[in-house]
Amino acid sequence: MNEGTDTNEPQKSPTSSLTTTPERADEIFLEGPRSRFDEFVTLLRVMRDFLRGFRVLHFVGPCVTVFGSARVQIDNPHYELARKIGAAIARLGFTVMTGGGPGIMEAANRGAKEIGGRSVGCGIELPVEQKPNAYLDRCVTMHYFFVRKTLLIKYSYGFVFMPGGAGTLDELFEALTLIQTGKIKNFPLVIMGTEYWRELIGFIEKMAQLKMISASDLSLIYATDSVDDAIGHIQRKAIKPFGLKLVRRVRRHLPWLGERGWPKGP
Repeated sequence: MNEGTDTNEPQKSPTSSLTTTPERADEIFLEGPRSRFDEFVTLLRVMRDFLRGFRVLHFVGPCVTVFGSARVQIDNPHYELARKIGAAIARLGFTVMTGGGPGIMEAANRGAKEIGGRSVGCGIELPVEQKPNAYLDRCVTMHYFFVRKTLLIKYSYGFVFMPGGAGTLDELFEALTLIQTGKIKNFPLVIMGTEYWRELIGFIEKMAQLKMISASDLSLIYATDSVDDAIGHIQRKAIKPFGLKLVRRVRRHLPWLGERGWPKGP
């Protein structure tokens, strides 16, 4: 050690939280322990992400979140199914929430918007930019995936999972685990596109057979291709148990806190 070095001073690494680009910040966060100073800066970044999300989404009302692939094109039957379920959710009085991107997310937001319902998105910054779709009344873009997942679950009274990739699987099992362990209430979890999910549903049934999960856990998932059946399940498991009702009054927001209220209807 060189003489005169103050070991109490924070030492900035070549990948300091202050000097790194936003695109690299979460990458560096997951690389392992860093200086206390860098970890503190990361904590502030995470807090900023949550605060931005809270400010934008606090007034959107009870949501049902629709998950699914960003890669689904408009001519795909699953796009039209997501559009129909988005419209049907909005007719119940829920706000349709998605990850805010293209594909299934766009379809669900579009369905809600087309019938005059509320449509919001909680997006994510990616190296390859994923622009918010054109059917959003509100949108907030997060930096950290885990913050985004928390917000997509926090404001929702139900979840609909359409065909998707690794991200959709992650979100499915995150919601299922939170319900299974009692961290969130027993909100309805609907899987649509049953042919796509057939092997996964079979594997979950296998887990129950082998007692890796309880047989009662199978009742937490409702699989259907019928919009009417999905909506009926959401009504039974979300609206009635939690006493939700359609409220026309717009909640008061505080602009000095950076909050964004919902515009008054006609």
